[in-house]
Amino acid sequence: MKVLVCGASGFIGRAICVRLAAAGHEVLRGVRHPERAGDVAIDYCTELQPSDWLARLRGVDAVVNAVGIIRESREASFEALHARAPAALFAACAEAGVRRVVQISALGADGGNAVYFTSKRAADEALMALPLEWIILRPSLVFGPGGGSAAMFCRAASLPVIAAPSLGKARFQPIHINDLAEAAAACLEPATPARRVLDIAGRDVVSYDGMLAAYRSAMDIPLAPMLHIPAAIMACAAWAGQFCGTLLTPETWRMLRAGSALPESCTASVAAVRTLLGHAPRGIADFIAPAERELFRLRALAGWRSALLRWTLAAVWLATAIVSAFIYPRADSLALLARVGLEGVPAFAALYGAAALDTLLGIACIVRPRRMLWLAEGVLILGYSAVIAACLPEYLWHPFGPLLKNLPILAILFILSAEEKTWTT
Repeated sequence: MKVLVCGASGFIGRAICVRLAAAGHEVLRGVRHPERAGDVAIDYCTELQPSDWLARLRGVDAVVNAVGIIRESREASFEALHARAPAALFAACAEAGVRRVVQISALGADGGNAVYFTSKRAADEALMALPLEWIILRPSLVFGPGGGSAAMFCRAASLPVIAAPSLGKARFQPIHINDLAEAAAACLEPATPARRVLDIAGRDVVSYDGMLAAYRSAMDIPLAPMLHIPAAIMACAAWAGQFCGTLLTPETWRMLRAGSALPESCTASVAAVRTLLGHAPRGIADFIAPAERELFRLRALAGWRSALLRWTLAAVWLATAIVSAFIYPRADSLALLARVGLEGVPAFAALYGAAALDTLLGIACIVRPRRMLWLAEGVLILGYSAVIAACLPEYLWHPFGPLLKNLPILAILFILSAEEKTWTT
């Protein structure tokens, strides 16, 4: 069977492509930027009419729509990617004679009021209105290597002190990516009944705290204390997150508070998913295999280590700028500069110019982290250290070690430079 998988470069789409190829299907990877022979160029941001899709559907037997985003950007909106483009694709499938369509929706799309859910629901309803063989899968939180939410939860679970939001009675029922991919592949089998919606989730229902504890245990990290963050503080962090590019936004915070688990009355869907897979979905304790523990653990630790080091450097540079320009007695600063040969206007320029430079470097640590910045900061620190050691040698053996403390900062810069292209995802 020739299957077009839209969103093939994404977390869920990649796994579905692998599973379909293993089952012997001819897989067409629908991606925004084609990388290999046979890739099909698609753009859900602009291709919003059925006529945009007809040429791509010639000879295609089935379509899997796995395109999805968890937060909007200027280039990609929920309305376009989750609703309008899929609706156009589904209408084109009906016109082109595509036999079956599998839509990867989201658990909660049937009644959730978050824009994420309403946009998913719009596509689901558009598909259900068409004369096609369709199956809509609505998965809970999806866990697996390369998943953005999985990386975020593992990162949170690996902290020395786990900071968990206060979510009250919210419950979660995450599903492993391999189970979801297997279910999507099974939906394409002719014997699988069509024209139905399946909520799909893992075997275990847990609290947020329980979910993080399970991931921490699976990564073989010892127990840690858990600090609960009040909802009001989380709401403020989510508001700030929408401007910082993080996964925590007002939209995702709203969904997190609602939880992601099947209703207790959803026994029919549970039975249908078990039949579809031929076995029960994995439990959360089985998400990370023993052979994967070290990889998940190292990725989780690396996920917050880089941010911690960058923000620490930023704090050092910015605090140094403030102290130099406004707090430390100016006369004492000028006296030190006189000992290195700077007096008068050059001394004033050096004092306040260095403070301005420190400010720029501190800001750059946050907004423009890159190898050239770390190298430049390292060279600057070495230069400062050499001048001070030559002109103010007493700082070499000062009991507070002002020069020796440059060594751990240089080590931080070395680590950041070596890990410029993070391997956490």
